[in-house]
Amino acid sequence: MTIDLTSLTGLLRTPLLSYGDDHITAGQLLLVPTVLLVGWLVVRLVVRFTVRRLEAKQTSPDVVHLVRRIVYIVGLAMLALTTIDLLNLPLTAFAFVSGAVAIGVGFGAQNIINNFISGWILMWERPIRIGDFLEIGDAKGTVESINTRSTRIRRVDGVHMLIPNSALLENTVVNWTLVDRLARCTVRVGVAYGSAPRQVQELFLQAVREQPETLEEPKPAVIFEDFGDNALIFDAYFWVMATVDRDLRVIRSNTRFRLEELLTEHGITIAFPQRDVHLDGSLTIAKAQDD
Repeated sequence: MTIDLTSLTGLLRTPLLSYGDDHITAGQLLLVPTVLLVGWLVVRLVVRFTVRRLEAKQTSPDVVHLVRRIVYIVGLAMLALTTIDLLNLPLTAFAFVSGAVAIGVGFGAQNIINNFISGWILMWERPIRIGDFLEIGDAKGTVESINTRSTRIRRVDGVHMLIPNSALLENTVVNWTLVDRLARCTVRVGVAYGSAPRQVQELFLQAVREQPETLEEPKPAVIFEDFGDNALIFDAYFWVMATVDRDLRVIRSNTRFRLEELLTEHGITIAFPQRDVHLDGSLTIAKAQDD
């Protein structure tokens, strides 16, 4: 079986669509999928190569994420322009379509565009970065990714939460790790009346300083806060390097364990609520006489 190259060439040059003086041939339509496939593979290879180079230089994850997005967008834009050029399509042919799309976006996709622009602002200005620990309302969690429409956060309970990017810019967000991971811990204890306050202060400082996470600067401090209803109130303030809320809770827990051991060794009682009941004896005598 022989292939007539002349017939095949003529078939590939057969016009299928015409617009003005130009037309689209069968060969062009067959070439476009090949160009798209090869172009997509090239874009992915370029992105992978760029990401590996950035990670080798220990670039922060949010910068890597931003560069990945930019390379993808530039690569896909070049691929689209190449496809249009292969089909000999004039850019003016898209004027009407782009106008209609713009009108549709203006009426029906305001929130999507708002979140899209907000996502780029977050990636460019970096007020929130991948790996940051955020507090948003009652939720706390670590940023895992900043996407086009929303940001994915893994809460401290392990549940993933998606927050629209615009909400992160328009609402108050507490970023625990924006500048550094320095955080202050506070531990409170109440001891029974009759305890020696200076001794309690020294033991409290010892419990705090024995924690490996406690920093020397700023120096830890123990404050005799108040004379409570049932106890002498002491507060300890000390600084640590913590990444998530769980770290702070564990540090406070270890401090309390050690403090309880020290107070017990020195015979100091941790106070608990007490009430004194006074009976009026005159009322009891009067009731007995009436009987």
